[in-house]
Amino acid sequence: MQIAVVGAGINGLAAAATLARGGHDVVVHEQYELDHRQGSSHGRSRIFRLSYPEQQWVRLAKEAHEGWRALEEETGERLIEYTGLLELGETSEDALDACDVPWEALEPEAVALRFGIRTDERALLQPEAGISLADVARRALAGVARKHGATFNERSRVDSLAAVDADVVVVTAGGWAKPLLAAEGIELDVAVTRETVVYFELDRPVPSMIEYGRGPGEGMYALRDPAHGLKAGVHIAGSAADPDEVGEPDPGLVEATADWVRERFPEAGPPAASETCLYTTTPDHSFVLERHGRVVVGSACSGHGFKFAPAVGTRLAALATG
Repeated sequence: MQIAVVGAGINGLAAAATLARGGHDVVVHEQYELDHRQGSSHGRSRIFRLSYPEQQWVRLAKEAHEGWRALEEETGERLIEYTGLLELGETSEDALDACDVPWEALEPEAVALRFGIRTDERALLQPEAGISLADVARRALAGVARKHGATFNERSRVDSLAAVDADVVVVTAGGWAKPLLAAEGIELDVAVTRETVVYFELDRPVPSMIEYGRGPGEGMYALRDPAHGLKAGVHIAGSAADPDEVGEPDPGLVEATADWVRERFPEAGPPAASETCLYTTTPDHSFVLERHGRVVVGSACSGHGFKFAPAVGTRLAALATG
């Protein structure tokens, strides 16, 4: 089959690699260069975790984990760095137990002793977690797709799906997907926001961390950054965004993130850098993976999609060829 993939973020790359492995004629259209920073998949690291309060996400994360490990074997690249994950606030014991995923409860004194993190409450530690090395992962998937014959058209913006010459068009266009699909009569119920990410100098290893119910959004998060040491932010607190505009970090969110980091990571320095990232979020934070005629919709983000890319790529390929 001739299959076009529109958008070369992490899920478009995963779909392209899976389809190309299956022997299909794959062309990937990316409106910028592959390593651009305008969308949702750029940067050096993303949280990788199995821990979710809902069982369906734990199961999908386990499946994706197997996919990442297989991709590591295929490419010889290390794609996941295991630092563990700490959860504060709402925790995932029941879902992890139901899915046979090990975890450990830590009292505040143990969190401080083992990780140098201050907290007044009990934390959940899930050891089979840490970070996806995002830039390495993107390039690994692109390399696999190319190895199996996929063609990449960079700086190839698609403004009309009807004009794309292919048997099937897989739309993984992130913040740009809604108007593209609307022109084909396909409604995508998402909100596009510009979120702020902040980096701090911290010269020691840290686990990934999520604190539900803190800050001006739905929670706070932190993870290791290979360059600065610590990356942190507020989950879903940004303002509505036009993805074609170049936005700047929100000073209020930088300050809120810095306040939280000072509380939890006392050794961290002041903000060293900040940047933005687009979220394309559904009302219930689920993914939209469905087919309409020759168009396959892959809107898999809602601020937590990167870790699931191998599983999402498999599903999009099945929709495209089924």
